[in-house]
Amino acid sequence: MPEKPEPSAAAGKPAGLPPELARLAEAVRAIERNEVAPAPRSVPRPAPASAPEPTAAPPAADRPRPVAAPMALPDKPVEAARVVLARGGAPEALAEAAVGTLGERAGELLGGDPWLILGLPGVRPDQADGFARALLGDACGPGDPRRGPAVTGWLLARAADAGHTALEWSVLSAALAKQTVPDPEETLRSAVEDGRLMVFRDERAPEAGSRPSRTDDEDEDEAPVDILLALDRYALAEESLADGLARVLNSPVDPSAPEEGGTAGTAQDGAGAQDGAGSEDAGASGAGGAGVGGAADTGDVRAGTRRMDWEAAAAAAPSPSAAALIRAVADSALVAHTGGEAARAEPAALVAAARAAGLRAYAAAHTEDGRRRLARALGPDDDGAAVTVDGLLSGTQGPGRDGDGTLALDLLAVLDAPQLDVERAATLVETVPDGARLVLSGDPAVLWSAGPGRAFADLLAAKACPLVVSRTPDPGPVGELVSGIGIGELAPVEAPDKEVVIVPVRDPREAVHRAVQLMADSIPRAIGVPAEQTVAVTLAHGGPVGTRALNAALKERLNPGPGRFGGFDPGDRVVLNAEPDASGTAPGAPPAFGTVVSGDPAGLRLDCGGTQLVLAPERVTGSLRHGWAVTAHQAAGTRWPAVVVVVPGETPAAAPLTRSWAYTAFSRAERHLSVVQGAEQELHRAVSERPAKDRTTRLRTVLREQAAQV
Repeated sequence: MPEKPEPSAAAGKPAGLPPELARLAEAVRAIERNEVAPAPRSVPRPAPASAPEPTAAPPAADRPRPVAAPMALPDKPVEAARVVLARGGAPEALAEAAVGTLGERAGELLGGDPWLILGLPGVRPDQADGFARALLGDACGPGDPRRGPAVTGWLLARAADAGHTALEWSVLSAALAKQTVPDPEETLRSAVEDGRLMVFRDERAPEAGSRPSRTDDEDEDEAPVDILLALDRYALAEESLADGLARVLNSPVDPSAPEEGGTAGTAQDGAGAQDGAGSEDAGASGAGGAGVGGAADTGDVRAGTRRMDWEAAAAAAPSPSAAALIRAVADSALVAHTGGEAARAEPAALVAAARAAGLRAYAAAHTEDGRRRLARALGPDDDGAAVTVDGLLSGTQGPGRDGDGTLALDLLAVLDAPQLDVERAATLVETVPDGARLVLSGDPAVLWSAGPGRAFADLLAAKACPLVVSRTPDPGPVGELVSGIGIGELAPVEAPDKEVVIVPVRDPREAVHRAVQLMADSIPRAIGVPAEQTVAVTLAHGGPVGTRALNAALKERLNPGPGRFGGFDPGDRVVLNAEPDASGTAPGAPPAFGTVVSGDPAGLRLDCGGTQLVLAPERVTGSLRHGWAVTAHQAAGTRWPAVVVVVPGETPAAAPLTRSWAYTAFSRAERHLSVVQGAEQELHRAVSERPAKDRTTRLRTVLREQAAQV
């Protein structure tokens, strides 16, 4: 990577910032330049103009701390944690999570700093305060110096659950104030000085038609900045992903064949890849299938040493958009590709052509259902080329690893890229060897990943690599409806065979009743799709029309029973969520859909698409839910023959109706879509006015900074 250039002197004075915030921004730049940071007390905190001057108070280190009474702890770490948790009135079941998060000294650490319990799953600040009072007595309070840092970490962890990888200083300060932290600004400044938080400046463009105010000594070209705070886990993941993408983009790849005579294809022949414009003139459509490619030299198996006649492959591609993608990949080791469900055939055609030419090419999907659809697109000779991201990373699918730990492949096309959270994206890109080609493909209109970040959206926004935009439309009335939603229009479509049915309802009770009626009776009878091939998609787990309410009603109708195996019976449809780590954060792996087969002391036996699993009893409560009804995030990457989308009349603040939610939910249907519509005009407003629930991330800025250095 090239060295980062030194900023100009004028860059030390961001436009429109108060002096103290400008000095903090300069301190951040000093850290980025690897200079010695100013002494901690020389970095003043940014304070709102209306904030009163802090009252004189002894330094945090000098304030008396309540100390828990000494207690004898068992030698075994889990038992020791259990003793401390019990003494503080907390559930002893948290003991294993405490040891997983805090280490073998968890009991001792919790006794000395009870607010560390906020790092355990499901614990709220008010509960942590009660735990602290039980251990330390009434002398502890909101101003205890141990409380502020713990609440700060808890707030950032909750922000990560909502998809953010960072928060603005002002936003986090206000959130701390709501949690009765006496001096939020001091808490944040101390956290930065102590290295508990990472601080960054994020330049933002002024709104159209506006001109930020400046003082006489400020540079007119300096953009306003936000000061962002992040946990190192996600800050480092974004930096790692940006570095990995730059490495792949800048690594040398083999030139296009033929080596002697002739001309090699270029991206400009097809999609105009540098500016993201697609073209119907991307290449000749017709002769040959997706698997036609040029001859390859297979004498050397290292990535990037094999040759392929990319122009011949593009000429034989099954569609102009597939030809455009092949030409773009010929010229760049990193390519982004966007399109709907039908456009998945284009990276499949690329992989098939590359494999026919002798390259080690693979295509990875987010879910097992996505992998099966990829395998069908690749044809009967795919020979394991279609994999899941999880299978690829674990080594259970795909080519395995070379001696240096990277994947043994020449080309990797990753579909469903919007579902990659920043940590999984960083891990995946790190495994791509130098000299290999990487295609990140997905539908930009779907919901972002369930985990933190918006890696694919930030890559597109940064324009860090060539982009191929598919011109292949999704077919049928469902495809027409979804395409309209993608551009902000919710318009009626012609559905002569009842491919799309709108069912208006007046209240939540009627919505649940109609959803059950559709799945159990109307769709099997009128459409011919059985209930086991139909799913209900709703906005959230809770609420009167959430997954819990819908699943309870659907179980009563479709598979009644006492729930004798941890609330489940043989024949129940279930969804198995990814197992959370010690901190309570679930990795970005997709859920698995299946059916309960039986249960015994060893656990529940599940059939997940032909794969037999045994779920241990301790995982049943936390990881398994009934699966007749799911959220759109759970459904992302999977499709069903028929889908019933339930749109509630009242939506929770944490899960508002958005265009991306409607697009994702509606596009899960292959043959038939029923919409139980309880939101009236609110759904139309969401589609036209609310594209997505925003996330604060840094990846786009990091990618742009890297591009500016080249």
